[in-house]
Amino acid sequence: MNINIICVGKIKEKYILDGIQEFVKRMQAFGKLKIFELKEDGNDSNRNMSIEKESKSILETLEKNKGFKILLDIQGKNFSSEDMASQIEKIGLNGDSTINFIIGGSYGVSEDIRKSADLRLSFSKMTFPHQLMRLILIEQIYRWFSIIKNTKYHK
Repeated sequence: MNINIICVGKIKEKYILDGIQEFVKRMQAFGKLKIFELKEDGNDSNRNMSIEKESKSILETLEKNKGFKILLDIQGKNFSSEDMASQIEKIGLNGDSTINFIIGGSYGVSEDIRKSADLRLSFSKMTFPHQLMRLILIEQIYRWFSIIKNTKYHK
């Protein structure tokens, strides 16, 4: 399985980078994980313009990386780790060999991105920093594959 994480912005904190690198390394046992870091617009004076620019970059990246699209969205559906592992397994069984996880910028994503997503996933009603959310997502992806492969990581 190929896993792509399409995200806006760069990771600045070393401890978060270290955690991400650790789980990327662990994921090699289950498949290929690639991170696409897109430029953050950060135009505080015009949020809608930032959303549109960042969303355009996301859509261009998705065009080059066809596959099942999962948008991280606070208004999305909640799953337990076990249920999400089951969803990942079903996606593979349905013939998709690539899953694209999308983390928008700090202002969110356009309606076009929301509509194009095959699944909108919420980790919580709480708001997390985007840098930390990337680490949480990668850890969960590793956990989901550990559940699918019945390894000892998930207890």
